[in-house]
Amino acid sequence: MARFLVTGGTGKLGRHVVAKLAASGHDVRVLTRRPRRDGPGEQMMGDLANGAGLPAAVAGVDTIIHCATHARFGKVETLGAQRLLELAREQGIGHFVYISIVGVDDNPFPYYQNKVRTERLIAGSGIPYTVLRATQFHDLVFSIVSGLSRAPLMTPVPSGFAFQSIDVRAVADRLVELATSSPAGRARDIGGPRVDSLADLVQLHGVATGKSRPLLHIRIPGKIGHAFRSGMNLLGPDGERIGGTFDDYLAERISA
Repeated sequence: MARFLVTGGTGKLGRHVVAKLAASGHDVRVLTRRPRRDGPGEQMMGDLANGAGLPAAVAGVDTIIHCATHARFGKVETLGAQRLLELAREQGIGHFVYISIVGVDDNPFPYYQNKVRTERLIAGSGIPYTVLRATQFHDLVFSIVSGLSRAPLMTPVPSGFAFQSIDVRAVADRLVELATSSPAGRARDIGGPRVDSLADLVQLHGVATGKSRPLLHIRIPGKIGHAFRSGMNLLGPDGERIGGTFDDYLAERISA
């Protein structure tokens, strides 16, 4: 069986990737700054921001799966990828796998632009790679609608926004499938089975939690508002729809 290093292996996506690899009998290392006592895989101390511990974590692996991310600190992702790619080149690692986001090319949202820079860095590294783009996870959309629903009296909703959110477990399944196959370059984009307006998602959340309130539609100005109103974050015609709906996720979360 192959040996894998998963960055961000204790995060929302990474922990599912690690569990699936381990369940298939693969040797898995988890790069972490804070070791945990539980969970599958060998935990390796390391810091993507300053490079500490990375040589030991990378030594002897066949594939690196870069799931680590941070919405505010790009060096965790881009600089981390650069450090990992340099080590991968030195050690002859044959596959670098990266998870990105659908529609990041022209979306001016800074976090998305950092994803684009990381993708380009990987593609230009000379190392065989696979980049998978997915739409927003159900967990993220839940956080968004929960945050909006905390406003008093009425729930403010950015008008014209929609999401095609996806189950993180379906993303992990596809990422493991790709990581255990030959490098594919840019893989086929994936997204959830349905497009929902943000207003509908807020109402679904309200019904599920018993906190339904009137909606206050607001217009988000600027390029970022335009990007989301134009649907840049949604699957294109060549994308693949997989996993359960946001309704399924809500029902599972509420029951739990």
